[in-house]
Amino acid sequence: MDPPAGGFDGFLGTRASLMLDVVVVAMAIVLPLLGTSIWLVRYRRRFAWHKRMQLVLGGLLAVAVTFFELEMRLHGWQARAAASPYYGTASEPGLLFPVLYIHLIFSVSTAVLWIVVTVRALRNFPRPPQPGRHSDAHVRWGRLAVWDMVATVVTGWVFYYLAFVAGS
Repeated sequence: MDPPAGGFDGFLGTRASLMLDVVVVAMAIVLPLLGTSIWLVRYRRRFAWHKRMQLVLGGLLAVAVTFFELEMRLHGWQARAAASPYYGTASEPGLLFPVLYIHLIFSVSTAVLWIVVTVRALRNFPRPPQPGRHSDAHVRWGRLAVWDMVATVVTGWVFYYLAFVAGS
């Protein structure tokens, strides 16, 4: 298949670019790791492991999102998605853009929440990390961040399917 736009083709056999495929696969890895991190702190009381895993996940996601955004800014995604039956036209808008906007709401709020929860945890938990006065707030905001991440992943996968798989 000839690439419909600039940039490197992905490895999943769709119209998507390399970084789109990387992010789709990364999200399939991030959710179980996130669940493991929560399990470690909640049921095994491994506070240091939870902290390490969250910092590593946050760092890796920041790097992946940076490269993803660079690729999107340099090569875009619309030319690769134009063959989708959900892309739409000027006279008849498709489903793709509303799904993208919903995804962006979740992805931006997830990024903000992840940063806020992480910075507050680093400032308010002792070293080594132990439960304390900040624990209740951390659990409350952490839960919101996790559900926001789940919504980001699900809406991202829906967008990916509609844009780069459908109509192939």
